[in-house]
Amino acid sequence: MNELMNFWAQWLRPSAGLPTVQWSLLLAVAAATGYLLQRHVGLPKVVGYSLVGTVAGLAGFSGAVWPLQGIGLFLLELGIAVVLFECGGRIPLRWFRHNPMVLVQSVVESALTYFAVFWVLLWLDVPVRAAGPLAIVALAASPAVLTRVVADTQAAGPVTERAIVLASLSTLYALTLGSARAELINRSSVTLLDTLSPVLVVLGVSIAVAALLALVLRAALRFMSPTSENTAMLLLALVAAATAVATHMGGSAPLAALLAGMLLKQVHPRPWAWPRQLGTASALLTMLMFVLVSTVAAQADWSAPVAGVVLALIAVRLLAKAVGVGLGNVGSGASWLQALWLGCAMTPMSAIALLIASQFALASPSTGHLIARVALPAILLMEVLGAIIATVAVYRAGESSKPWAPLARIRKEGEHHEP
Repeated sequence: MNELMNFWAQWLRPSAGLPTVQWSLLLAVAAATGYLLQRHVGLPKVVGYSLVGTVAGLAGFSGAVWPLQGIGLFLLELGIAVVLFECGGRIPLRWFRHNPMVLVQSVVESALTYFAVFWVLLWLDVPVRAAGPLAIVALAASPAVLTRVVADTQAAGPVTERAIVLASLSTLYALTLGSARAELINRSSVTLLDTLSPVLVVLGVSIAVAALLALVLRAALRFMSPTSENTAMLLLALVAAATAVATHMGGSAPLAALLAGMLLKQVHPRPWAWPRQLGTASALLTMLMFVLVSTVAAQADWSAPVAGVVLALIAVRLLAKAVGVGLGNVGSGASWLQALWLGCAMTPMSAIALLIASQFALASPSTGHLIARVALPAILLMEVLGAIIATVAVYRAGESSKPWAPLARIRKEGEHHEP
């Protein structure tokens, strides 16, 4: 891949630079692949995006570096922030007052995932300094993958809504703990105050930025129509500004966006129309995010000794999330079968996990290497497999209004051959 790029560079001199051409062509291929995969196989487009990014990463594509930094890091944070802002708008806090067991279910599932992965990694002789951060990476589900699966399958129902809420809450925990842990990763002795102060800083800055963003948007909605495309552009511009400010001040940009969506939902409870108005801009950001994640993750140091640890982390994480959702299901208003499909829908890993792993790699290159060699393959596998598992869960829960392409094709062929 690098030799091909060097050959191009000898005669191709675009005004925006060769990397712009590379990324444009890569995104064009990803868009076509995602469309064809969904149309003919019935899998969500994100699987196609991830497969294209994986091939590019394995081929040595140099357009994405690890650990993430600069414009690549900003675009990833912006894509996550837009997704989490919309997810935050789907979480009415009054729902927790009527059904507090949803919060209990979230805490149980997240805590069980963290400790199960942490203990298994220690049992596999992974150093403590890497096992803790890896457990935080495994804690995060992927609202981005889940929302794309829901959009592509046109799903709606209790399992779908609860999965998005639980995935968003697990993201909240992982971002807070991950950002705080990255501040402490190089300290040998840590007191209780040292542990709590970074958590409070991350939460404090993120809440302040979220409150300011929510208030500005609420003020804008007093004189702007929610259905106007200008309102959608205003939203995107303000989320981009908040992304840059929150990170610079020591907070978490995705966390601030999630909290802003939740706060705005409380002060503006009407149904939101701008997700439809964001349209192509949001879809392009999301596709770029998935391609970037898979391209970076595919560049990990793949080796046989690490493969066992990666597979163990994935297996324990799947089991822990399923058991955690099941334990918290008592009194939550969902059936046990719904809890099973809910646990399956919580399996994807993607941009949030990669962002947290990148924070650890930047904070401590030596420990970051130990984390990345396990985290990156796990993220890549669970971005693809998790999307497929979540798709199956949505269809098995009966919440998709769109027939699955393989089943529809088989049914159509059967009807065609009937006498």
